[in-house]
Amino acid sequence: MFKNHLRLLVIALLLLSDGALAQALHHEQTKLSPERLVRYDNYLQKEIDEGRLAGAVTLIYKNGEQAHQKTLGYSDLDTKAPMKADQIFYIQSMTKPIITTAFMMLYEEGHFLLNDPVSKYIPEFKDAMVAKDAKLGTAGGLEPLDSPIRIHQLMSHTAGLSHGLGQSEVDKEVLQGIYYVDHPDIKSRVEAYAGLPLYAQPGERWYYSAAPDILARLIEVFSGMTADEFLQKRLLGPLGMSDTRYNLNEEQASRMATLHSYDKSGKLIVAPRQTPTSGNKVFAGANALFSTAHDYARFALMMSNGGELEGKRYLSPKTVEIMTINQIGDIQREPGQGFGFGFGVTTNLADTKSLGSVGTYYWSGAYCTYFFIDPKEDLISILMTQTAPFSGFYDQKMRQMVYQAIE
Repeated sequence: MFKNHLRLLVIALLLLSDGALAQALHHEQTKLSPERLVRYDNYLQKEIDEGRLAGAVTLIYKNGEQAHQKTLGYSDLDTKAPMKADQIFYIQSMTKPIITTAFMMLYEEGHFLLNDPVSKYIPEFKDAMVAKDAKLGTAGGLEPLDSPIRIHQLMSHTAGLSHGLGQSEVDKEVLQGIYYVDHPDIKSRVEAYAGLPLYAQPGERWYYSAAPDILARLIEVFSGMTADEFLQKRLLGPLGMSDTRYNLNEEQASRMATLHSYDKSGKLIVAPRQTPTSGNKVFAGANALFSTAHDYARFALMMSNGGELEGKRYLSPKTVEIMTINQIGDIQREPGQGFGFGFGVTTNLADTKSLGSVGTYYWSGAYCTYFFIDPKEDLISILMTQTAPFSGFYDQKMRQMVYQAIE
């Protein structure tokens, strides 16, 4: 009798569809509720249906396994082309973690110390000046540095530099000097950056900056390669990130997501100006890379795995550790948030007033692309859209909807 029951049980299991059995095993591995993840899909679909988003690609990894992937809406509202899993996005500031990682690979080779003055390698920064009043910029007077800009400050955004994104006169001068001038290469941009006023004295405060552009230039100085060449040879190529680059070929350009923005009435439209997909010669660190959700997941998996992926090591676990702990001490950022080297870091979960874990590291891009890596939960989440202007809203919604699915 027992043998008959056992035989029937085996037959029943065999009769299960491969998909159902795989789903059950997958659920056991990831510990994420498929039913609860549907809430995430439904939320984004509602945003699309109500005209706040054109489309999105979501990708979640849990315990090293792909737990969820979804494409929703359109890559182009005008043509109604559907969003696809291999859609390419201009990731803007999600370039920063990648370039910082490449730079730290050179640190491991002994090219510099984290406390070295930047002027040791780029002499133009020796004479950098600080605005006495950032609101007034150069017109309000300049003063010399109290202490040199140091390499570690470039990676933690405590160098006193600006990104040109704020409303102060310093921001306006930086925006004009580094982005509205047709620089032939990153060397030219960085030398111009050195001649622009600093927002604050080095080490005085956290202020979001284009400092990773200086890292890209230092990669050239230390490696003898452009940042583009170094990334392809040492990081992106070996990781299999074939769609992550500064310029797209014709086939890749055909997969580029259209940038959307809002008209004066708040209606979502195709942006009048689209991102050029080729011809870029400024291989920057602050922005400029194109990528896909799956490519970026390769990078995130490597970082989550302590600098190694599929048997190849890119960074020591100790290097990943110092990159992903708070490096800014008591300097204030957003509540509950610090900053490491290239990544924001959650330092106090209660202060964030959101779901998550202390130690989660993350960043986002100006066209509303987002990711986080949570070492405690062994969780990676990526959300790609192509929407301007930037808002952190969908970053918060991603965390809310992904964390509620953990069982």
